Amino acid sequence: MAITRPCYSSREDVARALDSKLTARNFAQIDRAIEAAAVAIEGLTHRRFYPKVDTRYFDWPNDQYARSWRLWLQQHELVSVTTLTIGGTVIAAADYFLRPYDGPPYTRLEIDLDSSSAFGLAAGGTHQRAVSILGVYGYSADDAPAGTTAEALDASETGVDVTDSALIGVGDLIKVESERMLVTGKTMLDTAVNIDAADSLTAATNDVSITMSTTTNAPVVDEVILIDSERMLVVDVAGSVLTVKRAWDGTVLAAHSASADIYAGRTLTVVRGAVGTTAVSHSTSTAVTKHIVPPLVRDLSIAEALTTLLQEGSGYARTAGSGENEREVSGRGVRGLRDDVYTAHGRKARISAI
Repeated sequence: MAITRPCYSSREDVARALDSKLTARNFAQIDRAIEAAAVAIEGLTHRRFYPKVDTRYFDWPNDQYARSWRLWLQQHELVSVTTLTIGGTVIAAADYFLRPYDGPPYTRLEIDLDSSSAFGLAAGGTHQRAVSILGVYGYSADDAPAGTTAEALDASETGVDVTDSALIGVGDLIKVESERMLVTGKTMLDTAVNIDAADSLTAATNDVSITMSTTTNAPVVDEVILIDSERMLVVDVAGSVLTVKRAWDGTVLAAHSASADIYAGRTLTVVRGAVGTTAVSHSTSTAVTKHIVPPLVRDLSIAEALTTLLQEGSGYARTAGSGENEREVSGRGVRGLRDDVYTAHGRKARISAI
């Protein structure tokens, strides 16, 4: 099974929390758990925590008609509006407001009463689909830097080489210019950095310093690198020297000779033109950003996935106590985190007429 939708934590987040060896054997199980966690969180909060470009239609008047100048968006929360059309007429951005003032997410749209614009019927005099809004829907569209592209891309390539894989995981949503991509896998890419010709590594867990042949394209902290068949986690970088944890991800400790190639997981397998965006060409060294999920939501996603995986591992038979006091344990420690997420981010009931 491959990731089919944006998730609120990555495969790597969950594997690290489990202290699980990231092997092909457990990829599918973890991917399924983080997807299930995303669905559970959306059911709990009645919100989606990733942005999607879409055109949505609203009747006018409709069952939540209250003020002639206000449209409640209900579950269709907005991050931004590209085009607002009423009755076939495009409304200028200066003629409407998005509310609340401290959004996004924006839960209603109001016509500026000082303008000549107004909500009205669709072409043909019907109320159906009288209002259309092209925009970015969702809770937020916050992004953080995550390196740059390491190659030029046409509009159809699904293997994207990047300069930094430490901040990007499977299940993440990345953005290159206006295009968003869903990361569904990661493979190793030659960094063009080698072990220095005067250095080598022994098959010892305490031999953790690697002198590099160059600092250009050097691995960064938290990247997983591959030398021969041994994976290592970079924990520090000082000039041309890497400090690593050996035999990472369940690989076998081994000796490595001078000038050995250093690989990193910088080739991303992606779904192009994700969440309503359009796949286009991109140049080398174009900035890559990653969508940022609210911290509490990310934590709950990890916790829900962990609960699923641990329950599966015990055949859904995890219990506490014994005899008459024995009871099933099913993610009870997650309840407080669920409550915190709902309090902070859940969409609460409201009265549309107000």
